[in-house]
Amino acid sequence: MARMYAHKRGKSGSTKVHGQDLPEWANTDKKEIEGLISSLHTDGHTAAIIGTILRDQHAVPDVRKVIGQRITSFLASQDKVATYPEDMMNLMRKAVIIIDHISSNRKDIHNTRALELTESKIRRLAKYYQAKDRLATDWKYKRDQIRLMVE
Repeated sequence: MARMYAHKRGKSGSTKVHGQDLPEWANTDKKEIEGLISSLHTDGHTAAIIGTILRDQHAVPDVRKVIGQRITSFLASQDKVATYPEDMMNLMRKAVIIIDHISSNRKDIHNTRALELTESKIRRLAKYYQAKDRLATDWKYKRDQIRLMVE
């Protein structure tokens, strides 16, 4: 997400070139890649980690060009959808870490502010996912119950 409360421009990164075919060294066996995605998901890996493993260890630079859909779309078609979206779960894990830090360092006002910003991001994402029907409409962020959701 962009930085809402700091006047910085965010992280820069490279973009993929559109319209190019896969290189000749790339693994283009659709059935094999679909099997790898399923097995990596059953091992407990998230979609981002699955994409990184496929890129680094199995020579698949772009999964979408091989199987025709994103990893999360493929997992949804296989009925392997997580309870919470991956980006929201990462933010909730971050909030738990900050809460643990603040409980032992009460005077750390900078991380108290960081916790407020992280919780704000979680609430904004929850509103978005509730509008997209990926999250229950009665779901609320509660600081005392977040540890149960993450673990």
